[in-house]
Amino acid sequence: MARTALVTGGNRGIGLAIVEGLARDGLEVILGARDKAKGDEAAEALQRTHGLRVEVLELDVGDPASIESVAPTVADRVDVLVNNAGILPDGNLMTMPWEDIEASTRVNALGPLQLMRALVPAMADRGYGRVVNVSSGWGSLHGLGPGAYGVTKAYLNAITVKAAGEAPRSVLINAMCPGWVRTSMGGPGATLSAAEGADTAIYLAQLPDGGPRGRLFRDRRPVPWDE
Repeated sequence: MARTALVTGGNRGIGLAIVEGLARDGLEVILGARDKAKGDEAAEALQRTHGLRVEVLELDVGDPASIESVAPTVADRVDVLVNNAGILPDGNLMTMPWEDIEASTRVNALGPLQLMRALVPAMADRGYGRVVNVSSGWGSLHGLGPGAYGVTKAYLNAITVKAAGEAPRSVLINAMCPGWVRTSMGGPGATLSAAEGADTAIYLAQLPDGGPRGRLFRDRRPVPWDE
């Protein structure tokens, strides 16, 4: 039986590339999207262009009520969770609007944690689970990125380490840095395609039993958290 993966923010950019890659590898994929219409559009394009069928799930990781409502409906079948959704608001941490800091924290760190708390117990009960948190080099304490983004990605890194240590050995929880990717966030001058940025997440989503956990990966290799 094929494993089932949920990818948040799956309707564009790196998320869409992860959805496509996992579907090509034979997983049943649930494309999580805040805007259901955009999710449906992305799914239809995958079907039309590549013959890949994916399920669309309306899910706003920045809204606790959305996660609380939706997660129980898929908990009994999600084997792989890819926390990809993220936002990068403008501004400096000390001067940017407080609501932007709160939104960044919800989407980039607390939303992923809430989803892990909702889905990992069922993974543990089934004896198999993989969680991939899409982080960033800007989450390194030696090179924090702009505004709230770097701080919230550092928060996500800490969540990854702590959750990996608390989860049973059958559930492998790791983070990854996709690099500088040509997306709406990375911009057209970035050095990597969305498919290249998605590659390590696709790899981590299918780690064999006994694989690494609580680590940060780049280009399929573990790297220090402060690099």
